Amino acid sequence: MRIALLSTFEESVPPVKYGGTERVVHDLAEALVALGHDVTLLASGDSETSARLIPCVESALRPYIDKNPRTWQYLNWQGLHRALRHLQSEHYDIVGNHGDWPFVIAQAFTDAPVVTTIHNPVQYMFGVSELYEQGTYISISDAERAYLPQLDYAATVHHGIDVDAFEFGDAPGDYVTFLGRIHPDKGPLEAIQLARETGLKLIMAAKIDPLERYYFRKKIKPLIDGKQIVFVGEIAHGAKVALLKQARALVSPIQWDEPFGITNIEAMACGTPVVALRRGSLPEIIEQGKTGFLCDNLGEMRAALARLDTLDRFYCRAYVERHFTARLMAQAYIRVFRDVAARYRSRDALASFR
Repeated sequence: MRIALLSTFEESVPPVKYGGTERVVHDLAEALVALGHDVTLLASGDSETSARLIPCVESALRPYIDKNPRTWQYLNWQGLHRALRHLQSEHYDIVGNHGDWPFVIAQAFTDAPVVTTIHNPVQYMFGVSELYEQGTYISISDAERAYLPQLDYAATVHHGIDVDAFEFGDAPGDYVTFLGRIHPDKGPLEAIQLARETGLKLIMAAKIDPLERYYFRKKIKPLIDGKQIVFVGEIAHGAKVALLKQARALVSPIQWDEPFGITNIEAMACGTPVVALRRGSLPEIIEQGKTGFLCDNLGEMRAALARLDTLDRFYCRAYVERHFTARLMAQAYIRVFRDVAARYRSRDALASFR
């Protein structure tokens, strides 16, 4: 198939550090190319890909979000404009939109069907316009659909990763880890509470968005002692793998309905089990008592952390290889793309007949 993938522009593809959506887009593009498809990636100019790259902005826009939000907004829309002009100028069998709600408008600028993967939480959408309801969507978990059940979902496709990029570790150290982003929804305060109550060392590696700096200074930073509670900030891929493969567990006391949470499968790929609250997509990702523990409250999480030695780290790795690889993800996308493209052609043929 001739496929266009439209990414966000905040991070490069793949991201240098934090950036779940851009990591997924990168692994998807690489896997689609490996499967023999003709893939064009519309992303920032500093992206690295085996697909054909169409640079919509010169480089990732994240620095502008903090330094000059107005410039960031201008460059973001300029990038979208360039992407739309490209989609007008070339024919594709399908357009995979990973730029979220603002980029749904791409359907009006191409003769190809557009399938939008919903990466960000739909529970924060205050209304769905007629434009959105006419689109076709891929959910990244079945749980994600609960908030907007009226959308046209072609399928649920769980994220996959390049498992070879995550080194396995069967000799964990003396700590558990919290990985991702500092935000109340992610549960960093609860992770610290768990560590202090169990006596476990906690290493936190997390991005701090500008809007969350006050929360970090007031709620999190005073609890960091550099000994039991260690904060290392936002880290690149190599450091992330080293952190995960030596951790006894990834703790995920999420305070919201997580649409997916790619850090969970990254941890398991390293052999590291996940101890999490039973929210959102987590029951679709973690095999209870095998690759981690799903808990209903912090008390259950404390008890689970005492049972980590009952879990098989080799099983965690094998589980990801069976269910969450980039190749499996790409194959699922192709099935969706072919089905949507066939429906699109049938609709056009029927309209011509009429």
